[in-house]
Amino acid sequence: MAYKSDAASGSRIPGFFKLSIGDRIAALRERGLLTDEDVQALTSGEHTLERQVADKMIENVIGVLGLPLGVALNFLVNGKDYIVPLSVEEPSIVAGLSGAARTARLSGGFQATTTDPILIGQVQVVDAPDSEAAITALLAHKEEIVDLANRLHPNMVARGGGARDIEAFRHKAPEDGREMVVLHLLVDTRDAMGANLVNGMCEGIAGLVEAITGGKVFLRILSNLTDRALVRASVRIPVQNLDVRGYSDADVRDGIILASDLALVDRYRAATHNKGIMNGVDAVAIATGNDFRAIEAAAHAYAARDGKYRGLTRWSKNSGGDLVGEIDMPMKVGTVGGALEINPTVRIAHRLLGSPNAAELAGVMGAVGLAQNYAALRSLATAGIQQNHMTLHARSVVSAAGAPDELFDTVVEALIESGEIKVWKAREIAERLQGEAPTVSVPASDHRSAACGKVILSGEHAVVYGRSALAAPIPLAVEARVLDARDGVHLLIPSWGLEERIRQLEDHPRGFTAILAMLLKRLDLADRPMTIQVFPRVPLAKGLGGSSAMAVAVIRALDVHFSLELSDSDVNGFAFECETAAHGTPSGVDNTVATYGEAVLYQNRGTPEFHTVIPARPVPMVIGICGKDSLTSQTVAQVRAAHERQPALYESIFDQIESLTQSAVQAVREGAFEELGELMNLCHGSLNALQLSTPELEEMIHIARAHGAVGAKLTGGGGGGSIIALCPDSADNVVAALATGGFKALKFEIG
Repeated sequence: MAYKSDAASGSRIPGFFKLSIGDRIAALRERGLLTDEDVQALTSGEHTLERQVADKMIENVIGVLGLPLGVALNFLVNGKDYIVPLSVEEPSIVAGLSGAARTARLSGGFQATTTDPILIGQVQVVDAPDSEAAITALLAHKEEIVDLANRLHPNMVARGGGARDIEAFRHKAPEDGREMVVLHLLVDTRDAMGANLVNGMCEGIAGLVEAITGGKVFLRILSNLTDRALVRASVRIPVQNLDVRGYSDADVRDGIILASDLALVDRYRAATHNKGIMNGVDAVAIATGNDFRAIEAAAHAYAARDGKYRGLTRWSKNSGGDLVGEIDMPMKVGTVGGALEINPTVRIAHRLLGSPNAAELAGVMGAVGLAQNYAALRSLATAGIQQNHMTLHARSVVSAAGAPDELFDTVVEALIESGEIKVWKAREIAERLQGEAPTVSVPASDHRSAACGKVILSGEHAVVYGRSALAAPIPLAVEARVLDARDGVHLLIPSWGLEERIRQLEDHPRGFTAILAMLLKRLDLADRPMTIQVFPRVPLAKGLGGSSAMAVAVIRALDVHFSLELSDSDVNGFAFECETAAHGTPSGVDNTVATYGEAVLYQNRGTPEFHTVIPARPVPMVIGICGKDSLTSQTVAQVRAAHERQPALYESIFDQIESLTQSAVQAVREGAFEELGELMNLCHGSLNALQLSTPELEEMIHIARAHGAVGAKLTGGGGGGSIIALCPDSADNVVAALATGGFKALKFEIG
């Protein structure tokens, strides 16, 4: 059946369920909801998650589980049409939602409002000398705590989010009455789901909270009871629109209200009532890559917020006799980061919705929950759930039986007619009709361009005074890709929750977007519509060359997408321009290592010189990362001031570091790990003498050495940031020990 549209807009597509899958996709493409690439991906099956991508998401992957992806039609929310993507295996949900939305749109559709997207982070304090005094002190230091939390995530603050407020509570343990104080950090996460962000803020303020309270911080984690991020949706259905064959309008209305009332007073009914709501909400959450488990937990906890578990919706009759429905529930969702970064089906789902922000998506999901509840209550109040499930259940059974596509509807009809809605019966019918099994296509790969970060094995700070530095690459530190867009240039960094439009240079963008604007103008791409997606694997401001790696990865992605045919030398030159724009007078080490991915010996005595250092065998390294940023500009200024006070003394220290660096180069070339480890330890001693280390760095170095590292030192500017450890036989032990100590860690090999 070919699709012919009489209105290429809106969410009404009459007869949509009767179309073939191909014609359904064509109908959505005609409305501008799918790109040509989306159509190709959906038609060929290339939109499905690939095994190698899944293997990076969780442990012990053996395959990928598929769920149907459908769309609910007819939704009108706040005067705007939506076609709603749903991923769910249960029959009747998609059809029920579409029918409920069609009824609702006759009287103006759904109205939805949302509160600010606030998440609560909890910091648990035990053993405080005086709990009441601790609470008073915390509240008195509110601004200091909030400011510290926001300094940890300036990008979120720049987007209008960030920590907003604190609360403090006192609790007693049920067994021994031990008192504890719990600080609530209220964080506006904007369009990000925000779990990692809030957890990071809680970790970051823990030390300050201990200092203020005199106690010890134990738990530092977000709460999934997101009762500060609420959606409220409502609908009014005139009684005459409730017509069901065999039932009067008023009987249908009153039956829905009566079923709703039971859920408000009986927890056994309320559990099933709310499960029906979540049938719709979860299906949208899964399709859009949101954490449906967190949404479920929040919904059920909120349903019991006054100590009695009850339904999340309320249905009543207004003065005109119309049916009025309302839902009030937590709805913390995100439209950047998470699965949107890695799952192509999720990206298609967002485009189907019109690429909403988080507040808009929450409003749609609230309307979906209310619509699903209406559909379920209407069935209960009339013919009953089971009768309406018959056809949909038969379709599910025929699918499980593996009936061929060309005979699917015929088998469904014969199965219903037989009265035996069983898999064996469906197979018997299909075999009789002699069908053939459908084929499955294999999805294509998802190309990303990559660049290396860097560590310095020896020579920090001395390199500023004409000595050498030995730098080595961190493989796959940053990946990037460029996709076509309809208009404008957009930057998306999902792991940071960052999504913004890149303005042209004359509009004076700031930060990394300003650097990209400069780069695009240099490459004559400023007027080309695109989305630049960046996937950092190492954090910025930790002494690991993250900014150069981002620049190189993006340049290479632009090169691939627009066939610029740039050489490595071109890439390195453009990356150096980006580093100059970012840092003023860069050495050139970071962008060179990022571009070529080789260990180098660098020296600058007026003219930069680079010499490749080839290891005799792979050098197994572990990076430890603390929560404190590497303050390179401050530490460089600190060393410069000390050098000016005592130049002879500091020149001798730089000479010692130079000697260690030259010896380290030889050790790398010979594969002499024990010697290299000792040289790293000696180099760290010199850097520590320059007062560049911190308690956090010293703790990580101690942990690494205690668990088998033959050498460990800070890397980069110092004052925070990262350490590197040489671990010929103990990399896994060192990574585990650093993680146990509360630090981030990763392992890699040089060469």
